[in-house]
Amino acid sequence: MSSASEHEPLVDRPDDGRIYDARRRVRLGDCSPRGRVRLDACARFLQDIANDDSRDAGSPNATAWVARRTVIRVDRFPEYLDVVSLSTWCSGLGARWAERRYSMASVQDDDAGGSATRGRPGRIEASTLWVHIDMATMKPVPVPADFAEQFATAANGRHVKARLHLPLRPPGGEVTMTPWPVRFADFDVLGHVNNSVYWAMVEERLAGRPELTAPLIVTVEHHAGIDPGDLVDIAAFARVDGVDLWVTAGDGHLAAVVRVQFL
Repeated sequence: MSSASEHEPLVDRPDDGRIYDARRRVRLGDCSPRGRVRLDACARFLQDIANDDSRDAGSPNATAWVARRTVIRVDRFPEYLDVVSLSTWCSGLGARWAERRYSMASVQDDDAGGSATRGRPGRIEASTLWVHIDMATMKPVPVPADFAEQFATAANGRHVKARLHLPLRPPGGEVTMTPWPVRFADFDVLGHVNNSVYWAMVEERLAGRPELTAPLIVTVEHHAGIDPGDLVDIAAFARVDGVDLWVTAGDGHLAAVVRVQFL
């Protein structure tokens, strides 16, 4: 079975076009007990910088995008109190969607120390395929012309598709089932479970597989939302080089598929 990373290359930072940069510090609530940044915190960082970029560019509705697929490759995790540089740019366009690349790295910060000061800087590369939707109908609609005008140069003509790659059901073999409690705090302004919660599910699985540490690559593919009151279950299939997860909700519909691959 091929890895998701073979399907979704993390393209290099472009020489031309719009690139949005920011910095933030890794705080207490972002970290695991061992002091590394958690994947769900990374997902929040990515959501925030994408939203900030859209607003800075003057997009009329910066929330009119939903994630279809996110790939996060961790070369080394940033750590508690690290200052991380964040960069984002458009890395591909489609008819009703666009791919956004992100780069996150620990930077020198002599005041608080951190991994970069110790010569072990954190480094994370990521991409998200965002589908442009009508907020009233929640249906995909064409990418606005002004978006393409502002962001397409960085994409350098790269066309992306919305097709998903991960298997829709577990293969034959031992699969473990675990319920996942859904909390009020998990829901965002769209009324669905926020994307970062799926990455918390990954962290819960990694807690039981201490050998699955950086470098690693994780892909989350979204199929349907999780609504208030849904009963959520996670099916896990352990592989030699990682683990696959299938998140089902409500009447058993597939909400997301996850692949964690140790590199």
